[in-house]
Amino acid sequence: MSRLLRCLGPRCEILSPVKINPYASRSWLLVNPSREDDLHSVVASTACDQVILDLEDAVAPNEKEPARERVMAFLNSGGQAWVRVNDASSEYWSVDCRTLADAKGLLGVVLAKTEGGNHMWDTAARLGGQSPVIALIETARGLSRVHDIAAARPCFRIAFGVNDYTLDIGVEQDPLALAYSRSQLVVASRAAHLPGPIDGPTRDPEQLAEGVALTRQMGMTGKLALRSTDADLINKGLSPSDADIKWAREFVEQFNSHGGKPKDGSDLPRLNRARIILDKATMLGIATASA
Repeated sequence: MSRLLRCLGPRCEILSPVKINPYASRSWLLVNPSREDDLHSVVASTACDQVILDLEDAVAPNEKEPARERVMAFLNSGGQAWVRVNDASSEYWSVDCRTLADAKGLLGVVLAKTEGGNHMWDTAARLGGQSPVIALIETARGLSRVHDIAAARPCFRIAFGVNDYTLDIGVEQDPLALAYSRSQLVVASRAAHLPGPIDGPTRDPEQLAEGVALTRQMGMTGKLALRSTDADLINKGLSPSDADIKWAREFVEQFNSHGGKPKDGSDLPRLNRARIILDKATMLGIATASA
């Protein structure tokens, strides 16, 4: 099987090695397949953890079919990527799913404007039942149903379509105005045992560092990128720091040295945090976890 992931039970299992495990991936680069001369070169050269070929907003209606053909040519000639498909209420969704069901290098899809768990199930079914689906929350209706969406078995992660979302609810892209919305995605992800959600992109490169800091502060563990050059700031900002890893290792060693028995009520929560840090560092290839 050439796909990266296969859905088994409630979640997905890794089937082949990649640069970064998508469970822990930090930077997700959106690429317009209609604007790139060589998709293989774009995917191979980026330092972003994952690439999403965008068939939705980035592609004009009269360019949908040519873009879809370019994506399929890439995925069936050795390329691997995620694909953002049009939302389930659009006239393009069925064609997107039907076409991608035959794509050899499809890692999974990002479903635009997800507004219910049924959208996840229907999309996964049309793709053949094996491809993971990332739910892109872009509307008030989607946010209001985010727990139902997260609980749907095909849901691999949740992403925040912040630009469309702010237009839908009529607020500015201000951290305070969007704090509740981001927190809801974090809580829903945790409740459904999903990885932390993927935050929306930062349009202004000069504000990227601030945007990454906000993403981390809110408990989100990934971020959409509009430029390949965003990779370094996003990856560094959303990785466990050297200090985090050092603390986690020392705490686990200390805990084990006392026979693995907690001294007080704070030990087990701290042990869990330490193991999460070490597991993520291992998946990112920046440390070796110890239990």
